[in-house]
Amino acid sequence: MNLLANPLVLRAALLLFAAVAAFGMGWYLIRRLRISLEAGSESLRSAPLAAEGLPVHAYQAVIQQLKQQKHELATQHLSERRKAKASDTLSSTILSNLPCGVLFFNASGLVRQANSAARTLLGFASPAGLSAADVFRTATLRPESHPSNSVSGSGLGSPSSVGQALAPALTGKSAVRGLVLNYFLPDGERRGESRVLEVTASPVLAEDASFMGATLVLADKTDIERIRHDQKRRDEVSSELALGLRSSLTTIAAYVQQLEHSGDPKLARQLAESIAGEAAQLDQTIGSFLGGARAATTSS
Repeated sequence: MNLLANPLVLRAALLLFAAVAAFGMGWYLIRRLRISLEAGSESLRSAPLAAEGLPVHAYQAVIQQLKQQKHELATQHLSERRKAKASDTLSSTILSNLPCGVLFFNASGLVRQANSAARTLLGFASPAGLSAADVFRTATLRPESHPSNSVSGSGLGSPSSVGQALAPALTGKSAVRGLVLNYFLPDGERRGESRVLEVTASPVLAEDASFMGATLVLADKTDIERIRHDQKRRDEVSSELALGLRSSLTTIAAYVQQLEHSGDPKLARQLAESIAGEAAQLDQTIGSFLGGARAATTSS
């Protein structure tokens, strides 16, 4: 009793109780704090997984969409290539079957493409890479050639060469029409083999109006020119024949008049012989004309 009544013991007991209570409360708070920290750490571990789940799926969806777009673009590109190839094949087939020659010059003025008719008309195995001056180096302008282009209409006078006549089309300025050439084949130049070619040249422009090149269309007028020349010769021969016939008939008529007013048998015999000679000459002239006309008709 005396010990419990001692104030020092009582204070020590109160201090001990307070210390135990404080220890217990501190231990409780520390436990709660530890549990809270562990729960927070667990939530932090699980939260990124949940947060990263959505971006991965979205990323995969984007990749899948990009792959699909790539496949569609590849399919479209393949389709465009097939269409372009089919168009090129169709163009090549049409050009190869055209009876007229077609040349395409690029922007630099060099032959890029020529169909089979152009190669045959020009006598080149392949004119690719040649300039217009090289292709038409053996050609001359015919007198009846009247090219309609900016050269002849710009005060520069008539073109003196094929290259000058084709210059407006090959530089993208204007088309050239009505150009007629005497063209000597490269292999047959010494033998005098030539062709009469009518040339039409047109510049080729892109969608943005930029100059891409020029096309030349060659038409063979050799047979037409030969027929025209033969017809001219026949007309000349016909004129000469008509003059010869008129002269012979006039002579025969004069002989007949002399024969009518002549009473001399010897003179009559001479006049008759002269008439017979003129008739034979007429027969020979007419026979030669008919033979030449028949030969010309057979050859044509």
